[in-house]
Amino acid sequence: MNTGLARRVEAALGGPVRALVSLRGGDIAAVWRAELVDGRVVVAKQGQRLALEGTMLRHLRERTKVPVPTVLHAEETLLIMDCVEHDGSFDAFAETHLGDIVAALHGIEGQRFGFAHDTVIGGLPQPNPYCDDWRDFFRDQRLLHRARDALDAGRLPGGLMHRIETLAGKLHIWLRNEARPSLIHGDLWGGNMLSRGTKVVALIDPALYYADSEIELAFMTLFNSVGKKFFARYGERRPIRSGFFEERRDLYNLYPLLVHVRLFGGPYVAQVDRTLTRYGC
Repeated sequence: MNTGLARRVEAALGGPVRALVSLRGGDIAAVWRAELVDGRVVVAKQGQRLALEGTMLRHLRERTKVPVPTVLHAEETLLIMDCVEHDGSFDAFAETHLGDIVAALHGIEGQRFGFAHDTVIGGLPQPNPYCDDWRDFFRDQRLLHRARDALDAGRLPGGLMHRIETLAGKLHIWLRNEARPSLIHGDLWGGNMLSRGTKVVALIDPALYYADSEIELAFMTLFNSVGKKFFARYGERRPIRSGFFEERRDLYNLYPLLVHVRLFGGPYVAQVDRTLTRYGC
């Protein structure tokens, strides 16, 4: 047993730990299932900036209908949540249920793009200064910020950085500022969608801010996390603007790709290269 973690969980929850089991995943943080002697079962996460993750989960629980784990304890390097039982059976019914959940979340509108405070994605700081212009926000706080971060970390070649800057100067061709600020989860891929039977039981690891909701929809297709059933139900609840799949989806996916370049490098650099070529940069 990880005795150091067991002691931290015991101190936070006021009861002895009987067993700790490492859970799959954990590219960014170590995740454990902890069974307490009194019968409680929780999930403990060790990493960085976890107090902020706890704040985001509480925001979703208190202000939306998104199912999320209950936060039991949150500090900078330790997050403890109740354990949401799931079986990974993400069938057509669960995909349809997810369409309802995400459409309702995106129906929560703000006055401006950004958020009341900076958030985090994949363990990386995510700046959210309020902005009235979506195109400016996407250019400065998502595309250029993350590209420069990846460049400084030695993960993004200088030539690609120059091409991203060129693209940033041409965003008006594809982004026409038609959207209202919608609250998004911010990191919705298959690993962050927990399902059981025909239902989605929790969405985890949020990266909240108010955005053009299309940036969320785009990311959900990047790793084939959802398919036709999701988009059919979502489209019934919130019509998807013309040109999303044809013009803007790949453009918006540059942001999560740059997050992955910053974290992992490797094949994601080639995907950024291909996307820039597609947009003539």
